Amino acid sequence: MSVTYDKGTLKQLKDGVLPHEKAHQMQSKFKDADRFMKMLEVWQDSVEWDDKILMPLAEHLFVVAKPGGRRVVQSTWGHEYCEAHENWKLYAKVFVRNTPELMREIFPDKLGAHTDWMQIREYYDPVSGALLEVEAVPPGYPIVHDFKPDIDTFYNEWLKMPVPEA
Repeated sequence: MSVTYDKGTLKQLKDGVLPHEKAHQMQSKFKDADRFMKMLEVWQDSVEWDDKILMPLAEHLFVVAKPGGRRVVQSTWGHEYCEAHENWKLYAKVFVRNTPELMREIFPDKLGAHTDWMQIREYYDPVSGALLEVEAVPPGYPIVHDFKPDIDTFYNEWLKMPVPEA
């Protein structure tokens, strides 16, 4: 049996202020049928721009609908990275920790990875400076494309509704 939650409770979940027990209960039970659409409303209310959010990609990244049927990756602060099928990380500010000195800024001496074997890539939003994602990869490894959403299938086959337009 699913339980229905109001937007206030879902906003607390999004903001990370919902008590742990309640968050665990929400995440471990069957979801109410309209949870995704309610969460879209919560996310939409939390940003200052009017572009229609189609789905979240990460804590501060969304796929939004643009005029002409375009779908772009946009940050909480309104920065447009790229088309939704592209890898947004290629358009972000990136800082690479690839020396022992840079590793020691976040790891105690000798507890960080050896930079001949691993580097840490930090991806930042160019508007806010917020850290969006971190990758730990071997030097020279291609930038990881985490998620390429199939928005049409998600809406049409999973949600059983048309994809919202701009």
